[in-house]
Amino acid sequence: MKKYLLLITLLITLSCSKEKQHVDTIITNAHIYTVNANFETAEAFAIKDGKFVEVGKNNDIQSKFDADSIIDAKGQTIVPGLIDAHCHFYGLGLNQHRVDLVGTESFVEVVKRVTDFQNQRQKAFIIGRGWDQNDWEEKEYPTKALLDQLYPHTPVALSRIDGHAMLCNQAALDLANITVNTKVEGGEILKEKGELTGVLIDNPMELVEAIYPKPTKEEKIAALLEAQTICTNLGLTTVSDAGLGRPVIELIDSLQQAKKLNIRVYAMISNRPKNLDYFLSKGKIKTEKLNVQSVKVYADGALGSRGATLKEEYSDKHDHYGAMVIGLEAYKNLAQRIEKAGYQMNTHAIGDSAVSYVLKTYEKTLEGKNDKRWRVEHAQIITDNDFEYFKNDNIIPSIQPTHATSDMYWAEERIGKDRIKGAYAYKALLEKSKKVALGTDFPVEQVSPFLTFYAAVSRQDLKGFPEGGFNMDNALSREETLKGMTIWAAYANFEEQEKGSIEAGKLADFIILDKDIMKIPVQDVPTIKVLETFIDGVAQ
Repeated sequence: MKKYLLLITLLITLSCSKEKQHVDTIITNAHIYTVNANFETAEAFAIKDGKFVEVGKNNDIQSKFDADSIIDAKGQTIVPGLIDAHCHFYGLGLNQHRVDLVGTESFVEVVKRVTDFQNQRQKAFIIGRGWDQNDWEEKEYPTKALLDQLYPHTPVALSRIDGHAMLCNQAALDLANITVNTKVEGGEILKEKGELTGVLIDNPMELVEAIYPKPTKEEKIAALLEAQTICTNLGLTTVSDAGLGRPVIELIDSLQQAKKLNIRVYAMISNRPKNLDYFLSKGKIKTEKLNVQSVKVYADGALGSRGATLKEEYSDKHDHYGAMVIGLEAYKNLAQRIEKAGYQMNTHAIGDSAVSYVLKTYEKTLEGKNDKRWRVEHAQIITDNDFEYFKNDNIIPSIQPTHATSDMYWAEERIGKDRIKGAYAYKALLEKSKKVALGTDFPVEQVSPFLTFYAAVSRQDLKGFPEGGFNMDNALSREETLKGMTIWAAYANFEEQEKGSIEAGKLADFIILDKDIMKIPVQDVPTIKVLETFIDGVAQ
């Protein structure tokens, strides 16, 4: 009898040991780049409650798990959900309802687009963005004369593609109370023969932006949802929005809580008194989809508008050095305040003078501190020995590879043959810092992360310029680039323990691609299509 009972017990035990664990979803027959510590590949994984349960081979996963949904990937490539480490997510949504001036080849084309837009929309205030005089035959700044003729009573404000210069007509200048006598620190109001040209650079733009018609709550929601659709269709599952105010952050949170906005947002608060007073006193905010623990600060302007601050004069403009958009003492004091509050400081710094000052301020402010991960956003031009500061574990370069390929047509004219050697130097930054966070800065550049990947590896634009690639010593490898768009970007957001790789216990954010991004010719990378984007294991 005892032998019989032992046999029954053994059979029950064996039966139980073979019983499969039930999960929500199983993905099989995939070519998975896990981006784990060893950059291993896998064939399958199981998902439960929005997280990866196990990652491995087909046989192992299928023998251990059953699921409500089993997806045969049919050999397609899967990578972690992509993270844009520096973008303007809300701005992208707003831009869908403004004049799109990207790609214009002359000021005449700019005006035509404005006219076509206004004929269709009949706006009381015309707002546009995307022109770049460097793409025109006449590379000088435009003036307001033609806009004044066409729109004598309707205010018009057209931002340059980098958001650091703006062309306004007289109606907009009048509404903003800008005259030839207006003085604003941290920028420039351009004049010719004592008259306003209509061009504002950096801080003076805020006077016009302050009088923009305020979008309604419904328009803000529509903007956020439109931006989400654009981003998830391109494989982005997390966006780091570089500069948001409290009302938009709270709206994002409410939409996420209501399950209407699924994309994850790392929100850098804009450097405004109201934002600082509220968030720094409140402390870090972290939910399943929202992370608020950083401040976006501008040190200088942009290279394309000659607002980036250089140590030596611009090569194409005598006795011009650009300008800091924040006072040096004010910047030091702000850094100390941010550090005391336990927040991360993320500073826009493009010119070598601005980058140098930011790095020195970071090092001094963070002396004796650990794991602060303060970011230098852009870090475009670096000279002398300033690369050495990136050895500091508290400092991370946050860079945008498509800026290099967009700027190559004119960048050397701006800064000369010597300084261009230390410009857009992504490999050099990686060698010092050991990690780089990659983004696009959209809508300054296109949203597609595959253009980011292509630019980082090939150092060329879509036309194949420059031939052979720009300073290829500073190209990133494919593995480094994918890490920069996933696990290193997550690290820059203090989120590497929860996302950025396909590993057990992490959030099930991943995308299925129609081509193998790690193996196809690099020229084909921009043509990659996202077959499906998953957030929390759910197709978007």
